[in-house]
Amino acid sequence: MAAAARERGLDPLVVPLIADAAPTDRSALEAAVDRLIASGGSRRHDAPPPAGSGPQSASGQDAQPASGQDAPSASGQDAPSAGRRAGGTGRPAAPTGPDRAHSGPATDGTARTDGTARTARTDGTDVAGYAWMVVTSATAVRVVAERVARLPSDLRVAAVGEPTARAARAAGWVVDLVPSESSGAALAHALPDTSGTVLFPRSDLAAPTVVDTLRARGIDVDDVVAYRTVGTGDEPVVLDSPPAAVLVTSGSVAREIARRMTPLHPRTVVACIGPGTAAEARAAGLPVHVVARTRSAEALLDAVVESLNPIAPNRKAPK
Repeated sequence: MAAAARERGLDPLVVPLIADAAPTDRSALEAAVDRLIASGGSRRHDAPPPAGSGPQSASGQDAQPASGQDAPSASGQDAPSAGRRAGGTGRPAAPTGPDRAHSGPATDGTARTDGTARTARTDGTDVAGYAWMVVTSATAVRVVAERVARLPSDLRVAAVGEPTARAARAAGWVVDLVPSESSGAALAHALPDTSGTVLFPRSDLAAPTVVDTLRARGIDVDDVVAYRTVGTGDEPVVLDSPPAAVLVTSGSVAREIARRMTPLHPRTVVACIGPGTAAEARAAGLPVHVVARTRSAEALLDAVVESLNPIAPNRKAPK
């Protein structure tokens, strides 16, 4: 996002306010990982690219926001504050726990009528695979990709928006569904009916929208906390000069800004990546001056540029 800000004539300053950490109880995540590995992998989901070429963790849509759905990324992108000189928020790359090497049990794949895979382990037990995996942040993608070298061939992947989808593709995954509207509700409604189980790896702060909507449709969901969203400290953030704008890419970022950066300068523009994030920013006590037209880093930056460069009253807007 910082590069995109510079391309628009902004001077971004990334202030890390949130990071991700391993879940307090890792048992659900480990069970989901083992279930993915036991279901087997294939060439449909290619192996991830070499280290360093994968998705970047971010505070924004893919950061895993408190709602888990508004930020860009997602998360796949850093979210700086932007302006002539901007102070803002970004999510530094942070490990979610020790790396785990999985060899997985040997399996013989068998087809199931519900579209999911069922594998017979060499020890004689059966493991039912997932029909879909739903991801709403680049951080969720990274957590799974670090632990599963190759997804099962029958697994379908749904991403909340293009930033998250880009992170998934960078990890070597085939993305089967991206809703036209980048929100958890839209994603949950767009997912096809299935009698199989849907895996939802998420932040501990993710809103219940995805899970509740899918379950209301009668779809079985494995709701897994894959990581925790945590603050990077408690001390106040003091900048050399007031930023022209602060980018708010998730509810968790909004709360950290309110906790560590207020009071903001009266002329600082508070720009939010989507209406959900804007609502959470207001709930945290922040004023909201700008809301991106679509939930993407690019749209957020464009909105900031437009806000900082208002068109004169007698001057027509460029077509």
